[in-house]
Amino acid sequence: MLRCYLALLLLGVIWGSNFIFMKWSTALISPMQTVMLRVIFGFIPLLVVAWYSKQLKVSQLKHLFHFAVMSVLATTFYYYGFVAGTTLIPTSVAGLLSGSIPIFTFISAFLFLRKDRPTLQMFIGVIMGFIGIVVSARPWEGAEGVDVVGVMWMLAGTTSLGVSFVYAQRQLSPLKLPPLTLATWQTGCASLTLLILTDFSGITSITSDLKTVLGVVIGLGVLGTGGAFFLYYYAIEKLGSVKASGATYIAPVVAVIIGAFVGEDINSSIVVALVLILGGVILIQTGGRKTPLSPKSGAN
Repeated sequence: MLRCYLALLLLGVIWGSNFIFMKWSTALISPMQTVMLRVIFGFIPLLVVAWYSKQLKVSQLKHLFHFAVMSVLATTFYYYGFVAGTTLIPTSVAGLLSGSIPIFTFISAFLFLRKDRPTLQMFIGVIMGFIGIVVSARPWEGAEGVDVVGVMWMLAGTTSLGVSFVYAQRQLSPLKLPPLTLATWQTGCASLTLLILTDFSGITSITSDLKTVLGVVIGLGVLGTGGAFFLYYYAIEKLGSVKASGATYIAPVVAVIIGAFVGEDINSSIVVALVLILGGVILIQTGGRKTPLSPKSGAN
């Protein structure tokens, strides 16, 4: 179990570091181009490792519909929402807003899953996290606050990924496919879609800054997409959709720390939001239903 929570922690750290790389990239190229490069450079190493380890089989094509749905929910639209939002708001705020993902995971799990119904404690944790998100967005400041369009794009992305946690548990986890296999098919479908939809005009502008190139290829691609989705499916398989989505509460903390390092204004509302989000993740991660051992299982 310790390994599962370490994977969850690493996933949160990777997701939290992504926002600064998105900000750098969209200063030179479009959000869609950023998403396309991110997914391509995430897919390539996954494909190489999956092929070498012989985890890709023709028989898996019968599940292509589910792979395609996940490529939209947890890759293409999710990434675009986050990139489009991050271009308009500070990386620290974007990271905090990403913490709303468990809210939508909670709602989806409650509506569609029978096995993974959140407890009252987990529900309180989600509400606490949601309050933290509202505090970070500061809607009471009006035009002087955070850009509303950027906030809406972030929430669109969080909704998409939140729903994907439940879809993956319900439709893909029962297939018992290795996490590497699932991640490779998902990013492969997304790569094909993005290659068709993306306008390549001006994409070479990214080569003018080595830091940005490395951020996109390694930070967003290899680690932020390839590595993250491997951990994502592993966490869902071992912990369930609601608890696995708790990684998205770690990401805001990382994003705020990075924002402080790059000179963003970390005011009192962001600190309050962090406290609320951290409280929420603790409640979610410790709030699962306790299943009593049966006499038979206790004897083993």
